[in-house]
Amino acid sequence: MKNYRILTLLFVLIAAWSCSEDTVDAPKIGAISGAVIDKETGDPLENVKITTNPASSTVFTNENGNFFLPEVIEDDYSVQADLETYSTGFESVSVIEGITSNVAFELELADLINTPPTTPELIFPENGADEVLLEVEFSWSASDTNGDELNYTLDIRNGTTNEILLFEVGQDTTLVVSDLQLATNYFWQVTVTDDVNDPVSSALSEFTTFTSPDNPFIIVKNIDGNNVLFSGNEDIDPEGEPDFNLLQLTSENTNSFRPRRNLIVNKLAFLRTVGGDAQIFTMNLDGTDVTQVTSNIPVAGFRHNELDITWANNGQLLYYANFDKLYSIDPDGGGATLLYQTTDGLLISEIDIADFDSDLILLKTNNVYGYEARIYTVRLSTEVEETIIHEGELGAVGGVSFSANADKVLFTKDLSGSQNNSYRQFEARVFLYDIPSATLTEVESDVALGENDLDVSFSPSEGGVILTRAGTNEGAISRIIKLGFGQEVDDKILFNDAFMPDWE
Repeated sequence: MKNYRILTLLFVLIAAWSCSEDTVDAPKIGAISGAVIDKETGDPLENVKITTNPASSTVFTNENGNFFLPEVIEDDYSVQADLETYSTGFESVSVIEGITSNVAFELELADLINTPPTTPELIFPENGADEVLLEVEFSWSASDTNGDELNYTLDIRNGTTNEILLFEVGQDTTLVVSDLQLATNYFWQVTVTDDVNDPVSSALSEFTTFTSPDNPFIIVKNIDGNNVLFSGNEDIDPEGEPDFNLLQLTSENTNSFRPRRNLIVNKLAFLRTVGGDAQIFTMNLDGTDVTQVTSNIPVAGFRHNELDITWANNGQLLYYANFDKLYSIDPDGGGATLLYQTTDGLLISEIDIADFDSDLILLKTNNVYGYEARIYTVRLSTEVEETIIHEGELGAVGGVSFSANADKVLFTKDLSGSQNNSYRQFEARVFLYDIPSATLTEVESDVALGENDLDVSFSPSEGGVILTRAGTNEGAISRIIKLGFGQEVDDKILFNDAFMPDWE
């Protein structure tokens, strides 16, 4: 009996010890709750699969984007959120006994479903186009099925020099590019990016600019302090705008002015400042083959912008002045010859020659201040003054132009008679002198008080004139005006912010 009692007590103690061990090893339990939304829109996402690592149970979000994981053993977890078309989300969380830990997901649409833009289609200029103007409005198109914002880059390569022009266009599908070169083959390409996928480039396209400008007017514009030569045309549309078909002929890095064209030799002569001197240059009508003509004896006299040159002998010679002396020179720079010298010491500023009498020249002279001006014709073979058109009056005169038959002379005269240190004019008007009858007539125009008409010359048909019109104030913006003789006065603006016109 005694032994039985001992065994019974032993079994009770073992059972009690076993129960005590089970209580010590019981897991500590917490929970995880959370929500899932679209990062872009903020909308809740339903049916998102929620799992953990280490593994626990798997649940899905409800219509409000919420989820709950009950009875999660205390530990550190990585919670994973998966939904088709979205990038997988991961968030870290620590589960503590008796506490519901919270986690939030903002899921983004997966990049893998974002398709790249379409290959850009080049619209204008068309591939293989020729005679393209020097100012081109490039145009192209592309699209994106995802509605992404598209940005474009335009590349233009000069096929002759391999110079590359690169333009960051932004979202526009057109771009105007100016100052392309004449008779040049260009290649162009457009690249598009949606900032998600790799950029997409179009095929290469090519075009050729036109070879010869058909512009009758040569003008001067000032760009960043330098005078620059342009050719241009008249828009025949009555509603057309000025500055039609402008083509830049010289660089804005040089100071080029006083253009004079000769259609017999298809050359343009002009003045350019070199080391402080005004030298004669020539070039083709498209701006190529620029050649310096004078060097040792430059063009000189009263103010560079008041000096003039002229072609002679059917384009075989150029006439120019060096103070009180008149020279001729070959267009290649050889054969400089003294033709005439003033007898009164006045400086020669302007020269013109009769088309059908190469021995007769028209001169305008003045003193070192620009005044005491004379306009007269000289027979070179005898150095005799034949006709005096203007002398002995106060004020500035200029813009002398000979008719083809040498029977008429155009010039401008400042009716105010002002003589001042800045050579400023206040009422310059155009006059026509008829040599056979010795009569002087003011040419009717729309010029207003406070404006000057300057740099006048005959039109090729001599049925009208072309001139520069500008306000009398310092720094006034000038424009090129065309008007006809014997018509109702209707001055037409050909070019804005321009001066020193030549019309052949």
